[in-house]
Amino acid sequence: MGGIEGVNSRIASIQSRMIQLQGQQATTTTGATSAKTGAAPAQGSFASQLRNAVAANQGTDKTYKLNSKGIPEDLVAYGNGKIPPTALGQVGDTRHKLWAPAAESLTKMIDDAKKDGVKIGITDSYRPYAEQVDLARRKGLYSQGGLAAKPGTSEHGWGMATDLDLNSDALSWMRKNGRNYGFVENVARESWHWAYRPKS
Repeated sequence: MGGIEGVNSRIASIQSRMIQLQGQQATTTTGATSAKTGAAPAQGSFASQLRNAVAANQGTDKTYKLNSKGIPEDLVAYGNGKIPPTALGQVGDTRHKLWAPAAESLTKMIDDAKKDGVKIGITDSYRPYAEQVDLARRKGLYSQGGLAAKPGTSEHGWGMATDLDLNSDALSWMRKNGRNYGFVENVARESWHWAYRPKS
């Protein structure tokens, strides 16, 4: 569910939970307490309900309007390597960032792999344009046998690709499960490079 419809659904869910919570508080408040103190609601109850509602909706499938190259149109407006911090999300508790939906999905994937006893690390994520230029200078262009995309064309520059630290077990897990989280292995010589593919 996406767009306004999805937002309205989430708001309705939060409102419903708040009404339930208020009803529960009303039944547990004693007459003496309410007479003396006004029975203020438990601290953090709104924050807890909001957090739970957001968490419950994180797994919902979202769709995005993509251009002919599969890039979300809201990112295209910024430009490759020029994505603002407000459009990026942090991956778990790492220093790495990706386009916010990709970061959310990668965080969940890493957590789920950990539950399966598999460790997935990250070595690279969003790459600003200046870093793309530096990488191309140091490692050469992929089209010429190097390891870097032409600056301004990198999937990292859209915040939609990550380089992962994978041992053989983790690589096997990724090849089996990555697509379930929207990540695909799409560079022949780089088993560590995984691109995020949002649904259109």
